[in-house]
Amino acid sequence: MQQITVDAIDENLSAVNDFIHQTVASFNPSDAVMLKVDLAVEELFVNIAHYAYAPETGSVTIGCSVTESPATLCISLTDSGMPYNPLERKDPDITQKLEEREIGGMGIFLTKQYMDDISYNYTEGKNTITIQKKL
Repeated sequence: MQQITVDAIDENLSAVNDFIHQTVASFNPSDAVMLKVDLAVEELFVNIAHYAYAPETGSVTIGCSVTESPATLCISLTDSGMPYNPLERKDPDITQKLEEREIGGMGIFLTKQYMDDISYNYTEGKNTITIQKKL
């Protein structure tokens, strides 16, 4: 698994996306798949940037690999911020009118819909969220 570590600030999202795109380039993923991956990574990265270390700033390590048969992209985001499992958040009620819904939760809901697998682990003071998407 290839890794990079960056400060968890919004301005580093493009560097994270570039790293992921370079890692999977030789597998020629479709634009549709990569759009879903980009949206999921943005949701997860921005949440870490805004909440994991608040009001301070910390770092996040992004791991990226591709397994074969079938080709599957695996991305992990690890931070040392406050323990938080976004998978425990209740899914929004998408049958409600937009103006009646509670604010928040839609990004992780879409991430769960777009990815083939998503998991969370908290070990030795570190949050790790891992997503997988077949290419």
